[in-house]
Amino acid sequence: MKAANRRSRFLFAYCLRNAFILALIATVLPVALLAQSTSGVLTGTVKDPTGAAIVGATVTLQNQVSGYSHTVKTGFDGTFRFPNVPFNPYQLVVTNSGFQAQSKTLDVETSVPQTISVTLQIGASTTVSVDAGPELVESDPTFHADIDRSVIDRLPVESPSSALSSIVTLASPGVAADSNGLMHGLGDHAENSFSIDGEPITDQQSKVFSNQVPAAAVQSLEVIDGAPPAEFGDKTSLVVKVTTRSGQGITTPTGNVRFSYGSFGSSDVAFDTAYGGTNWGNFIAADALESGRFLDAPEFSVFHDKGNEENFFDRVDYNFSNHDSVHLNAQYTRSWFQTPNDFENVGVLDPSGNNIGDTDQRSKIGTINVAPTWTHILNPNSVANLGFYFRRDAYNYYPSNNPFADYALDQQQETVTQDRTLTNTGAHGDISYVRGIHSAKFGATYEQTFLRENDYVGIIDPSVNPQCLDANGNPASCTTAAATPNPNYNPILAPYDLTQGGSDYGWHGRTDVKELALYGEDQITAGDWQFNLGLRGDFYNGLTVQRQAEPRAGISYNAHKTHTVLRISYARTQETPFNENLVLSSTGCADPVVFSIFATLPAGSCAQEAVTPFNPGFRNEFHAGFGQSIGRHFAFNGEYLWKYTHNAYDFSVFGTTPITFPIEWHNSKIPGVAMSATFTDWKGLSVRFNASSVAARFFNPQIGGVGATPGIAGSNFPFRIDHDEHFNETTHFEYAMPFRKSLYYAFNWRYDSGLVAGAVPCYGITDPNSGCGATSITINGQPGVNLSGLSPDQQFQAGITCDGVRATRTAGLTQCLASQYTSNLVKIPAAGTEDDDLNPPRIQPRNVFDMSLGDDRILQFGENDRYRLGLRLTAINIANKYALYNFLSTFSGTHYLTPRAMTAEVAFHF
Repeated sequence: MKAANRRSRFLFAYCLRNAFILALIATVLPVALLAQSTSGVLTGTVKDPTGAAIVGATVTLQNQVSGYSHTVKTGFDGTFRFPNVPFNPYQLVVTNSGFQAQSKTLDVETSVPQTISVTLQIGASTTVSVDAGPELVESDPTFHADIDRSVIDRLPVESPSSALSSIVTLASPGVAADSNGLMHGLGDHAENSFSIDGEPITDQQSKVFSNQVPAAAVQSLEVIDGAPPAEFGDKTSLVVKVTTRSGQGITTPTGNVRFSYGSFGSSDVAFDTAYGGTNWGNFIAADALESGRFLDAPEFSVFHDKGNEENFFDRVDYNFSNHDSVHLNAQYTRSWFQTPNDFENVGVLDPSGNNIGDTDQRSKIGTINVAPTWTHILNPNSVANLGFYFRRDAYNYYPSNNPFADYALDQQQETVTQDRTLTNTGAHGDISYVRGIHSAKFGATYEQTFLRENDYVGIIDPSVNPQCLDANGNPASCTTAAATPNPNYNPILAPYDLTQGGSDYGWHGRTDVKELALYGEDQITAGDWQFNLGLRGDFYNGLTVQRQAEPRAGISYNAHKTHTVLRISYARTQETPFNENLVLSSTGCADPVVFSIFATLPAGSCAQEAVTPFNPGFRNEFHAGFGQSIGRHFAFNGEYLWKYTHNAYDFSVFGTTPITFPIEWHNSKIPGVAMSATFTDWKGLSVRFNASSVAARFFNPQIGGVGATPGIAGSNFPFRIDHDEHFNETTHFEYAMPFRKSLYYAFNWRYDSGLVAGAVPCYGITDPNSGCGATSITINGQPGVNLSGLSPDQQFQAGITCDGVRATRTAGLTQCLASQYTSNLVKIPAAGTEDDDLNPPRIQPRNVFDMSLGDDRILQFGENDRYRLGLRLTAINIANKYALYNFLSTFSGTHYLTPRAMTAEVAFHF
C-alpha cells in the first residue's frame, strides 16, 4: 500500500513538474526571441579594379586542419557574409570567371565582426594571387584540437545516445575512454565542461547522468587540453567549446532525413533542417533512438539492456539591425533505459528460497535546456553579449516490481528508489574588444544550481541485520532452538528491513549552490610572439564556501622560417564538487538511518556519524609544448602537462545501481603528455592521430563524502585512481574515392593500454603500498591468491584462470597458486610486484577497429540535383574484440566493450 502511495506521489509530482516546464517554455520563448552565438561573423565586398561590385563571385572560407569549408556567392552589390564562423584561422578564396583568383589569410578569434574587401584583377581564372596561406599550426599558447562537421559526419561512432562524448574521445587527444559515454580528460574523473554557444555546462554528460545535445546540431568543436583561458572555470581538465549549426543565410531549406537499423535491434530515425535569410535563421534537429543494448553491460552477452531516447534541438537567430541580434538554443530530451543485468541478476531467490524472476531496475532522464543570448555591436572594435540559461535534468531510478529481485550477492543488499533533479539557472555577459595588438574580453557569470534528492531504501538481504543467529552464524528465527541474539543487531534498521516486515526509509536532501565568476583576459600579438594574460575570480557558495583568485598566463613564439610554434602556459583553477547526489554524500552520514545503511555496504561506508562536507579544490597546472608543420599537409602538436590539485574528486557507486555519489581525496598529482597529428586532405586521403599518456596519482586520506575519515590519520601513500591509463591513441583514416568523391571509406583504430582495476585479487606482502594483503595466502609453502572474495560470475567477468582452468559463471575458484594465476581480460601483477602507485592491476590492453563505408550520392535528382539519396554501412568493433572497459570500478562497476555491431543507414539529403 505504501509503495502504491509512493508511486502515486511520484506520478503527481511528475505531472506537476511537466506542467511547470511547459509553462516555463511558453513564458521564456517569446522573451528569448526579443533577446547570437559567441562565434564570429565575417562580411566583405568583392570588386573589380575600377571599384565596381562583382556579382556572383564564389567566396570560400576554409580551414584545412579542422575540415571547415563553406562557400557563398556575392550579391547584387558584391557583398558576402559568413555568419556563425567558429573561432579559428582561415583561408578566404575568391574566384570569378575572367578574373584572377585571390586568397587571403585571416583569423576569427572573437565575436567582434570582421569586414574585408577583395579586389579581383582581370586575367585568367587559373592564375591565383595568394597571400601567405594560413599556417597549419596555430600560434595560440593554449593547446587544443579543432573538429568540424565534415569530420563528424563520417566518423564511425558507437552510440548515438552519447555521440558528442564519443566524438570528443575519438577525435581529440588526452581522453581515457570509459563505459556509457563517460570520458576522463587528462587524468581527472570527468572534470570536463562543455560550452554550448557560450552556455556553460559543467555537470556530468555521460548517458547515465544526463542527455547530450544531438551530434547533428554540432557545427564544430574546439577541445582545449591546455591551460584554460580565464573565461572558463568550474571543471576545466578538458573544455569542449561547441558551436551549433545555424540556418542564417541558407535561403533554400537544406537538411537530412536518416533511418538506420542494426545489431541488437537498434534503430534510429533522425531529421535536421536549416533555413533562413540574411537576417534570420532556424536550425532544427530531432531524432528517436531505440536499442536492445542501450548501455555498456557487465556481461559480453546482451540481455536486459533495452533503452530509448527522443531528442529535439532548435536554434533560432535573428538580426534586428546591424547592431543587435538574438540567438536562442532550445533542447528537450528524454531517455529511458534498463540497468543491464549480470548473470547473478537472473533467477533471483527471495529470502524463502523462491525463484522470483530476474532483476528489473530501470532509469529515466528528462533534460530541458533553454538558452537565449543577445548580441550588441558597440562600435567597430567592440561587441557585447548577454545570455541567460535554464537547464534541468530530472533523474528517476525505479527498482524491480518485487523489491527482493534487486538482491545481488556481495553487490546489492538494498532496494533503492530515487527521484532527483539538478537544475541550473544562470546569466553570463561579456564584452570583447579588438584593436591593434590587443584582443581582450571581460565578463561575468552567475549560476544557481538547485539540487533536490529523494531516496527510498529498504534492506532485502536477511543476513544484513538479523535479530538472531544459528550455531553457524547464519540468520535464524529467534524462536528456533539454539538461536542466539545477534550481537551486531542494529535496531535502527529494523523498521526498514523488508525481510522482517519493514518498509522503505525515505531520505530527502536539498540545497542551492550559488557560483559567481568574474574574469578578464587579453591576447596580445607582438610580431612573432603571442601573450595570453588573464585573471579570474570564483565565488562558490554551496554546502561549503570558497573564494579563489586564479591567474592564467600563456606565451607562444612562432618561428615562421621553420614553421615551428613554441608555447608554455600556466593556470590556477578552482575545482568544484560534482553536483550529482552531492547532498547525500555530504550530509547523509549524519542521518542515523543512512549511516547504518551505508555501514552494511561492502564498500563506501560512513566512517562516523557526521557530516562529510566537500570543499572546492584548487589546482596549479603547467603546460609546455610545441607545434610543427611540414609541407602543406602535415601538422603536429605535442604538450607536456603537470597538474597538482588540492581536494581531488572521484565517485563511488551504490551497489549495482547507477546511483553514484562524489567523494574527495586529499590531493592528486597528474603528469603526462598529449599529442595530435593531422594529415590534411591530399587526393582524397586525410588522417587524424591523437594520443596521450597521463598518470592519475591520487593521495589518501579520503576527506569528503561517504567513506571520509575526517580527523582520523590515514596513509598518505599514493595510488592510481581507476581512470588512470598509461597510454591511449586513436587514428582516424578517411579516403574519398578519386573516381567518385561522394564515395568514401572511414576507419578508426583505437588502442587503450587499460584502466586501473584495483579490485582484482593479487599477491603481495612486502610492499607497504600494495593492496594485495587481503588476498595474499600461502598454498603448500608457495605464494597463493585467495579468490573467494569474488563470486563465480565476477571471476568469469575478469577472465580468471588457474592452471588452465577458467572460472565459469556458476563454478568459481577458491584459491590459486600465484604462479598459475592468469587472465585474458585483466592484467595481474606478478607475485610480490603489485604496488598501488607503480604497478596496480589493470584491464588488459586492447586494439579496437571501427569502419564505415558510404556514398552520399547513390541517387540524385531534382533541379540542380538538389535531392540526393545516400547509404552508409558502419561496423563498430569489427574484430569483435572480447574486452573490458573496467572491472568492479568504484565508480561504475564492470562493463564490457560493445560486441561487433553492424548498422545500415539510408539518408535523404535536400
